[in-house]
Amino acid sequence: MNANRLLDTRGLVFVAILVAAAIIVPVLALATPTGSALHVPPYLVALMGKYLCFAMLALALDLVWGYCGILSLGHGAFFALGGYAMGMYLMRQIGPRGVYANPLLPDFMVFLNYKALPVAWWGFNWFPYAAVMVLLVPGVLAFAFGWLAFRSRVTGVYLSIITQAMTYALQLAFFRNDMGLGGNNGLTDFKDILGFNVQSDATRATLFSLSALALVGAYLIARAMVVSKFGKVVIAIRDAESRTRFLGYRVESYKLVVFTVSAMMAGVAGALYVPQVGIINPGEFAPANSIEAVIWVSVGGRGTLVGAALGAILVNFAKTWFTGVLPSFWLFALGLLFILVTVFMPKGLLGLFSRFQRRQAAPDAPVSVTEAQS
Repeated sequence: MNANRLLDTRGLVFVAILVAAAIIVPVLALATPTGSALHVPPYLVALMGKYLCFAMLALALDLVWGYCGILSLGHGAFFALGGYAMGMYLMRQIGPRGVYANPLLPDFMVFLNYKALPVAWWGFNWFPYAAVMVLLVPGVLAFAFGWLAFRSRVTGVYLSIITQAMTYALQLAFFRNDMGLGGNNGLTDFKDILGFNVQSDATRATLFSLSALALVGAYLIARAMVVSKFGKVVIAIRDAESRTRFLGYRVESYKLVVFTVSAMMAGVAGALYVPQVGIINPGEFAPANSIEAVIWVSVGGRGTLVGAALGAILVNFAKTWFTGVLPSFWLFALGLLFILVTVFMPKGLLGLFSRFQRRQAAPDAPVSVTEAQS
């Protein structure tokens, strides 16, 4: 594939910024003196890493919603499943350093009188196995769910409701202690990742860099999909599904591929998120989290990839600031933001910026109906 086609100017800038951040932020965090104005404190490195994980989740959602027209209100479930797969690996690394000093069982299992390690936990002491599960568990769930839903031609709001029901059902299931995944408390108190102290500044900086590079990889994969012939069919499905099916395309197969790939991206985002925040619990399955991800995509710009990632970063930065200054008003501000974007900026911030650029390039050109609506 032509590199110019894969990376337009906007995408090139996006990738360049992320690669630069993956190099510069760790240098400023580790090599500059603590009192220096250029020093990046460890808490800020972890916070920015968390934002990048959310940006990858938003990009994954934009792939299915912005380009295929599938409004998923359950992508938080795939994010959480990837996080649990990584959390299970991290729990196995604790070994005898836990409160109960049991080399075979995590502390919560000792507390709940487990006699042996459940079968679902086998293999999670080996990182390659955990890495495969990060992709496989969300991917298999998405494939099974998508095969049943798309084969039955469930679309529109009905599909959105079903995806939300899926993540809520998973939340209720993971709250149960007999699931063997920590119940309400989830998985926490992590010590090491690949033999490195997960709390050390160097590990945090490395995880930030990996998150930035993973976001680059996710963007390149998504971009390669949407600019290919496959992507043209996917966009046609979004705009006119019945006509695309009439032309002989197997619409269900295209949807299934996009949905599964998107779920696996969300799983990777969750896996990178967990060691940086230090915990994973059933709260990550909350339907509100998936709805919030939809707002990120809407704010940044649906169907742009870059805009979705940008929206996730900006909204979460605003959330951090608001919850520190006016914590009781954050949800009202988020709702108001979604209404304003829906009414005045249906194509998001990136669409508004693109419109401004077009008007600057041709100030006397008449405004088309489509542009006026954007």
